[in-house]
Amino acid sequence: MFASLHTAQLTLGRVQKGGTLARLLKTARLALVARRQRLQLARLDAAALADIGLTPAQARAEADRPLWDVPSTWLR
Repeated sequence: MFASLHTAQLTLGRVQKGGTLARLLKTARLALVARRQRLQLARLDAAALADIGLTPAQARAEADRPLWDVPSTWLR
């Protein structure tokens, strides 16, 4: 019972604080930013990747991540 009440209070606090639509729009914007950055990363050649400390395999792995998979620090 306590967990249910606590969870309900947290959920209400989040809705009142930012709103569902605002959170949805923020998440969509972050996903598009991540997509653009990953496309740019995929276009870099091996020399440019070496300059930023990445291998082509690491860059490919980052570029292949799903659209909604953004760093958790972005979601704060």
